[in-house]
Amino acid sequence: MNVVTNDNIKTTAAVAALQQVYDPEIGLNVVDLGLIYELDFDNEHKQILCTMTLTTQFCPMGESITSGVKSALKSTFPDYDVELSLIFEPAWKYEMISEEGKQFLNR
Repeated sequence: MNVVTNDNIKTTAAVAALQQVYDPEIGLNVVDLGLIYELDFDNEHKQILCTMTLTTQFCPMGESITSGVKSALKSTFPDYDVELSLIFEPAWKYEMISEEGKQFLNR
């Protein structure tokens, strides 16, 4: 997992929640897929900025996945507002999948 963050402790809890959000077409969670790039916590203003991508810009399940990410973060940090930044640079590629994810996909 290569999630950039400014708060390792909160990110541990966030990642645990995000591991419950799955790409329904692939059957793998967004963390192991490598879709989560960055989690920034603004504790003063109680905000989380999650920077992520999708496997393709035209992912048919994109809205479902992004909604799941926001919901997971909001339920884990109910006092925080969650802002999602969906980017496509750098583009997602297979190499971003975690070793656990690759083992799951090659079962």
